[in-house]
Amino acid sequence: SCLNDVINQRPPAPKIETPRGNIMGFSLWFGRTEVIDNTRNPDFVRKFVLDFFFEEKQNLRFDVYNVDSRSCNISKHDFLGQTFCTLGEIIGSTGGRLERTLSGIPGKKCGVIIFAAEELSNCRDIATMQLCANKLDKKDFFGKSDPFLVFYRSNEDGTFTICHKTEVIKNTLNPVWQPFTIPVRALCNGDYDRSENILHNSVMHTNRDHDFIGEFTTSYRELSRGQNQFNVYEVRHNLEVVTLLSFKVESEYTFPTSLHYMSPYQMNAYAMALKAVGEIIQDYDSDKLFPAYGFGAKLPPDGKISHAFPLGGDGDNPNCVGIEGVLEAYFQSLRTVQLYGPTNFAPVINKVANCAAEITDGSQYFVLLMITDGVISDMVQTKEAVVNAASLPLSIIIVGVGPAEFDAMEELDGDEVRVSSRGRLAERDIVQFVPFRDYIDRSGNQVLSMARLAKDVLAEIPDQLLSFMRSRGIEPRPALSSSPLPELHRHI
Repeated sequence: SCLNDVINQRPPAPKIETPRGNIMGFSLWFGRTEVIDNTRNPDFVRKFVLDFFFEEKQNLRFDVYNVDSRSCNISKHDFLGQTFCTLGEIIGSTGGRLERTLSGIPGKKCGVIIFAAEELSNCRDIATMQLCANKLDKKDFFGKSDPFLVFYRSNEDGTFTICHKTEVIKNTLNPVWQPFTIPVRALCNGDYDRSENILHNSVMHTNRDHDFIGEFTTSYRELSRGQNQFNVYEVRHNLEVVTLLSFKVESEYTFPTSLHYMSPYQMNAYAMALKAVGEIIQDYDSDKLFPAYGFGAKLPPDGKISHAFPLGGDGDNPNCVGIEGVLEAYFQSLRTVQLYGPTNFAPVINKVANCAAEITDGSQYFVLLMITDGVISDMVQTKEAVVNAASLPLSIIIVGVGPAEFDAMEELDGDEVRVSSRGRLAERDIVQFVPFRDYIDRSGNQVLSMARLAKDVLAEIPDQLLSFMRSRGIEPRPALSSSPLPELHRHI
């Protein structure tokens, strides 16, 4: 998994037709932005850090409200519209930037929300700093200002994103803002030395339109040097300055959450499912050489995304020796690749289908075992791949791990409704789905009944094999020692 920052970009959003003078903000299902006074084009500072699991469908709903009272009850405020998307859609959008039209009020244009997703570095440092200013420009009729400081971080494409606002200090030309703490990745994404990591800072006077006082630039590297003469910044040419008073960096620690997490004490869910199910069906393969593929990762050395890469890292020979060899390749792959979305099934299905298409005389039969958290990003392409593969000597076993809903998996397991694509029905049912959680204890690390698991995993394979043979008019060979039964080739 990787962390992603869901933010509103600095460029102004299209106008939302609400009366001037109101306060507006929007809420996410697990949190809210701040409210911003008197604007139809809010530029929100608060960011939402999400754990992105490429194999899960992470649905998001955004609601926009016009806040016109101090009530914390969102139902007390005027609803302005909403939109739905998935985290994967934001991450996978061009440039990591997604625009969505708000809806929900009949006959009214509700405006647009702009999102951006950025993959955060593994940097866990948090910075605490304090700044002050002297001799700021007078913006008030009475000769004072109500100043606050705004931080903008540079992006790789040359734009700037707002990353922090200090509090407003009333009626002063010499503000001393309170210390604040901010993740280092929010300031520079953990890359201290990249030359583009510029912090653009504006000093503002708060009123209806937020008057501009002055600005200066710095970098995280400069700030990290602490209080010195280089961290005294001129904001205008009449001795107005902003000074860094203090700067401290500490580390922040978290717990692992991915189902791929490799604990030193027990196997993860994927490894458990692979070992339990693999040991059941490996007995039907004579040479115990199993081609093993992963789908959804950035591969070294250039970070190219692949949805069908050999777990062992050898593109010319994807075979692993036995289930233990597959497990070893899986663990090695976790150490060398970066898991990445979206979750596409079709490339792996098509790869195995191409192998099956070369041998259709009944001498070999292929079984593809797929272990997944249950989300498919390319459902249309996957259905097409299954329909095409249904005419080949191939069966697909899908094992679902984790707590997710498996509606898509059950849809592919067309026991009652045959899978279709572009008006074509699958020639036969070739998919068997089993949710692994139904076979393990409450602790999640012990299979309750290997016999029941074996029965359910293999329940449909014999009929699927026979249906292919019948469709091709292939009859069993005489039961002679020199004429073995068709060999089952299993792919993982």
